[in-house]
Amino acid sequence: MDPEKIINSLFNELTTNLKAMSKVKTIEEKMQYSQIINSLCESLGVFLNLASDMIGPEFEE
Repeated sequence: MDPEKIINSLFNELTTNLKAMSKVKTIEEKMQYSQIINSLCESLGVFLNLASDMIGPEFEE
């Protein structure tokens, strides 16, 4: 699968879950969404670090 599609999918899922979390009322539901959001952020970080490593130091300022 295309890495750009994966990153875009993760961003979309993150946005969807953040919006859903803002609408829930109970602490239990907020905890569930916070765990989902945490996992999505960690996954997104893995792909962004990989992309950064692939770009290499020649493009860094």
